[in-house]
Amino acid sequence: MLILASASPRRSELLANAGFEFQVLSVPVNEQPLVGETAGAMVRRLAANKARAAQEAAKSDPRFANSPTPLLFLGADTLVTVDGQILGKPKDAADARRMLQLLSGRTHQVMTGVALLAEGVEEIAAETTEVTFCSLSLEEIAEYVTTGVPMDKAGAYAIQGYASRWVPRIRGCYFNVVGLPISLVSALIEGVAATAAR
Repeated sequence: MLILASASPRRSELLANAGFEFQVLSVPVNEQPLVGETAGAMVRRLAANKARAAQEAAKSDPRFANSPTPLLFLGADTLVTVDGQILGKPKDAADARRMLQLLSGRTHQVMTGVALLAEGVEEIAAETTEVTFCSLSLEEIAEYVTTGVPMDKAGAYAIQGYASRWVPRIRGCYFNVVGLPISLVSALIEGVAATAAR
């Protein structure tokens, strides 16, 4: 049984659209970066922490008692980086405007860490996609921020919504930018499920 350790509706939608059956079990974890931590290390660490927290919580959740198949826990974390700066979710509207001004007219990286855990098995990986933004006016940025959409998104935007008009090109996995690199996740699930079933 696949358990998604995320409350993100976007990740749930991506998994469902790809034909996966799963349950959601999201447990809050501390998402603060460690001193000197790179974006790659951070997304891997947070994805693993989310999956481990869900694995622990599942022990007392009656939905997962006596499962006929091994429990697989999927954690993910997404960050945006530009010029070495890590952009997570904005703290407030001013922070969202700052992030979008940084991304305006430039290419940035979206990185998602993915962790898949089963009893005695742990696989952690990451995917990176390059995203190019058009130049944005201060008015465009302010209008977008007032919608509230940027407030729970890494880098203060959602590529699948209004902000799609600002993205002339990407290089890499589109679904990674939405929040879950489905091809990578599928390969991890296949490998970990086979190992856990032995």
